[in-house]
Amino acid sequence: MRQSVVLLASLLLAAPALFPAENAEWAKPAAAYLDSRMDWWSGWKGAARDHDTFCVSCHTSLPYAVARPVLQSKLGEKSAAAPQQKLVGNTAQRVRIWNSSEPFYPTKKPDDPKTIESRGTEAILNALVLTSTGFNADTQSALDNMWSEQIQTGENAGSWNWLQFHNAPWEGDSQFYGTVLAAIATGNAPKSYLAKAELQPKIKLMKEYLAKHQATEKLMDRVTLLWASSKLDGLLTKQEKAAIAREAVARQQADGGFSLTGFIAGWKRRDDTALETRSDGYATGLVTLALLSTGEMQKTNPVIQRAMGWMRENQDRAEGRWLAYSMNKQRDLSTDIGKFMSDAATAYCALALSY
Repeated sequence: MRQSVVLLASLLLAAPALFPAENAEWAKPAAAYLDSRMDWWSGWKGAARDHDTFCVSCHTSLPYAVARPVLQSKLGEKSAAAPQQKLVGNTAQRVRIWNSSEPFYPTKKPDDPKTIESRGTEAILNALVLTSTGFNADTQSALDNMWSEQIQTGENAGSWNWLQFHNAPWEGDSQFYGTVLAAIATGNAPKSYLAKAELQPKIKLMKEYLAKHQATEKLMDRVTLLWASSKLDGLLTKQEKAAIAREAVARQQADGGFSLTGFIAGWKRRDDTALETRSDGYATGLVTLALLSTGEMQKTNPVIQRAMGWMRENQDRAEGRWLAYSMNKQRDLSTDIGKFMSDAATAYCALALSY
């Protein structure tokens, strides 16, 4: 009898790891929110593109593609959710019509190279979406398209042209972020693909670009690179990983969360409103994910415990989302466009809490 009581007590103490139902307390509403947002995005006329496809976005589609398979596994779902299947099918279609499709944003002025920026951006996003869900002929084609768009010469050799709308944190004034995403897509690919001789110079060039520029980039982009280093070896040295981790941890707020404003120094909104300094789900989720995925910190570390606590306490259980705020203008967070930052925040919080 005594042994049974001791065993029961030990099981209860281990409950978060052993019983999916406890974890589903936050996971189910998060998955439902992300599914609803992906469903809305795929049908929104603003996202519609040629050949009955839709744009793959940095704020909704991409984080969804990365996080939803993890939630599917965590929740014990036997098949991918319908919006996930639609996103994968849409992305595969964009890959198949690569040579005949229109760019996401065609050039309209001679001094505005949106066509070439769109091609580089879409090539990376397509590759990352498909490598996050498996590897097949479409995935390989997406990666091949990505490498075909890589810049081979000049100051930005090793990077990709990236859409510049002067919007933080994804469409700012740097190609660095897009190249970090390309590194994650590369790291997701199987070793047999990465071993191809023709890829070695291109992978090397990408790593050299990231190494050359990382010290001067915005801290949030460097945090994303820290996460990428858990996917692909050789992106950062041990000392560089520790340095990024220290800088990020130094910005943890009293409530345990992180604010994106603290990671994008010098940024100003276009409407001149004050940037939000409250902790948000985007920074908290992504920083925690980067620290955990690279092993810079363990789940028992007080920094991680406090960040996890913030995420558990600050999910809107009715909607399933974590809030995050636009860096570019003050927005109504109840509107569809106002939810873009929360879409990404919810995906990254889900990934961090799933660790």
